[in-house]
Amino acid sequence: MLAATAATALGLTSRPAAAETAADWPSKAVRLIVPNVPGGGIDLIARTLQAGLLKVWTQQVMVDYKPGAGTALGTEYVARAAPDGYTLGLVVTTHVINPSLRKLPYDTLRDFSHVSLIAVSGLVLAVSPKVPVNSLKELIEYAKSKRGALSYATPGVGSSMHLSGELLKQQTGLEMQHVPYKGSGSAYSDVFEGRVEVLIDPIGSAISHVRGGRLKAIAVLGAKRDATLPTVAAIGETIPGFNVQSITGIVVPAATPPELVKKISADLARVLKSPEIEGRLREVGVEAVGSTPAEFDTLVRAELKRWDRVVKQAAIALD
Repeated sequence: MLAATAATALGLTSRPAAAETAADWPSKAVRLIVPNVPGGGIDLIARTLQAGLLKVWTQQVMVDYKPGAGTALGTEYVARAAPDGYTLGLVVTTHVINPSLRKLPYDTLRDFSHVSLIAVSGLVLAVSPKVPVNSLKELIEYAKSKRGALSYATPGVGSSMHLSGELLKQQTGLEMQHVPYKGSGSAYSDVFEGRVEVLIDPIGSAISHVRGGRLKAIAVLGAKRDATLPTVAAIGETIPGFNVQSITGIVVPAATPPELVKKISADLARVLKSPEIEGRLREVGVEAVGSTPAEFDTLVRAELKRWDRVVKQAAIALD
C-alpha cells in the first residue's frame, strides 16, 4: 500500500503513454534513406526535398546514404525499420526493375507502403556526331546497314537505361549491341569519339554535351517532348504508347499506419508544389510530381510487370 501511494504521488502509475497521432507527427528528426552514393542527380533530389520538408515539419530531416547491391541494401534497411514514419526510403527506377533481376531480401509490394511518386526525369537517346543520322527512322536504317554491329552504351547491366534500350529494340526491331559501363563517365568519351555509336542516359547528365555539340540527340524516350530539350522529338511521336522515364519515390515500412502515410504524402505534395522546389528540380531536368499513395502503388505494380516482360524477352541476367 505504501509503495502504491508513493508511486501515485510521484506520477509513476502504469497508465500507458498516449500514442503519437498523425496530427502530432513529426515530433523528432526524420531519416531519409538514400540507396545511392552521395553526388549526382539522386542526391540533388534528396537534398532539395530535405530543404523543403524542414520548412513544413520544422524538424530536422537527416539524409542517410546506404548504397550497395543495386540500391537493394538501403531499401532493405527501410523495410526492416520501425513503422512509425521516422524512416523514409527514397527509391528510384531500380525499385521496379530489381525484382526481375535478382533475389531480394524483401518483397517490393508486401514490405512497403508506397507513399508518393515525387519526381520523374527523362532519358535521351543520343549518338556520336560522327554517326550520320538525325532521327529514329534513320537510326533504324543505319543499324540495318551495320548488320548488327551498332552498339549502345549505358551505365550498366540492369540499369533503367539498359532496359529502355532493350524495350526500344523489342518494339522497333532496332539492332544494337549493349555495351555496359560502370557509370556514365567513361561511356561519354567513347561515344564522343565514335567507338560506341549510341548512348542512352538521363537528360540531366547528357544535356550539356548535347548543347556543346559533343552528342547529337535523336529522341527523348518519353510520350511527349521534354521541356529541357524542346526541339528533340519524343519517341512517343513515332511509337504511340512508348513512354519511359526515370522515377523517384518515397516508401515507408508496410505496417506504417495509413493515416500517417496519407499525411506524409500530403506534406510531400505540398513541398513539391512549391515554386522554389519545382524550379530547383526543373533546372536539372527533373519534373516534380507529388502523387497520392494509391497512384504511386498503381504505377509500381504496372512498372514491375512491364520490366519483368522486358527482362524475360531479352534474357537479361546479372553476373
